[in-house]
Amino acid sequence: MSIPDILDSIPESGIRKLFELASKQKDVISLGIGEPDFDTPQHIKEYALEALQKGMTHYTPNNGLKILRDEISEKLKKENGIIADPDKNIIVTVGGNQAFLLALSTFVRPGEEVIIPSPYFVTHAAAARLVGGTVVEVKTCIENDFRVDPEDLRRSITRKTRCIIISTPNNPTGSVLTRKDLEEIADIAVEYGIRIVSDEVYEKLVYDGAEHVSIASLNGMSEYTITVNSFSKAYAMTGWRLGYVVADPATVAKMTKFQMYLAACPVSFVQYAAAKALRDPRSRAATESMRQEYQRRRDYLYKRLSEIDSFVVNKPMGAFYIFPKVDFVDDDKFAERLLVEGKVVVVPGSAFGTYGRGHVRLCYATSLSNIEEAMNRIERFVQSIRHGS
Repeated sequence: MSIPDILDSIPESGIRKLFELASKQKDVISLGIGEPDFDTPQHIKEYALEALQKGMTHYTPNNGLKILRDEISEKLKKENGIIADPDKNIIVTVGGNQAFLLALSTFVRPGEEVIIPSPYFVTHAAAARLVGGTVVEVKTCIENDFRVDPEDLRRSITRKTRCIIISTPNNPTGSVLTRKDLEEIADIAVEYGIRIVSDEVYEKLVYDGAEHVSIASLNGMSEYTITVNSFSKAYAMTGWRLGYVVADPATVAKMTKFQMYLAACPVSFVQYAAAKALRDPRSRAATESMRQEYQRRRDYLYKRLSEIDSFVVNKPMGAFYIFPKVDFVDDDKFAERLLVEGKVVVVPGSAFGTYGRGHVRLCYATSLSNIEEAMNRIERFVQSIRHGS
């Protein structure tokens, strides 16, 4: 199938569809798009200005600035337990989204299968399809905190399986895979000789003592794992479009070749700012401050949703999303009516795959006052549905 045919076959993002509708409404509160409401920390912006003043406005190496790759390597060793050669194992990308397309392009051929626990982040499935792969969804459910059952993964493997994409902490569910979960997934990867693509973009946003574990740090997994991360969520740098990938040298070399023709390189002064930010202790302090505020919002949102009979809800352990089950109405219709009648944007769960149906995603990357007013509106809206108005 050609790229135009694949693009025609990929449905419009349910997230974007809702936002187009929302743009036509007045007085709307959005719990939709997954973007920090915090500004990028001031010291990171100052580093970008410093780079501009130094004349860093030219191309960088296709795999990213050396100083940034060096800092990422140090970060990986200290924080993730991953040993990565900055010249062979790391490539800097234009955000995390681009990274999935680049990575899957290096080894997935048309007709081969990519297993993704569902609900899943929309880019994972789209990237798999864009390279000609077939998406195989594996069900997760709210009763198990949306953590994938390793035996379900095992049953989904065929001779066409090339990789499993995991996301921890997860978008849209907020689930966090435990070390035991990851060890069992790692055993499957080694047993069948398949790769793991690990989305760790929300690694800094975990709550209640939950531990983020990088699967590449587990025994023998570095050769099987492609780790994707970015600066968007940890440092509130979504618009800066900067991510990175850690993988084996052959994969990184192929990705670098693709990047040369696709984007040449990420923005030079953004890379410089990120390199300096990784070394600056103010970055860790800013991230921790944001994490604590997200946890406060999560606790409030979880409490309010738990008090509404129409929702089945679990407490997410990471990211900044909560993914309740709507037990009395179609999720698409619920989200659309809530927008038009209740003036609140949420994303229907069906936007995140087959097993997202019947849920909605609420993002708490907005102020507590917005969340409080949004919940008041949701309560009134649900009551109106219950009473048939």
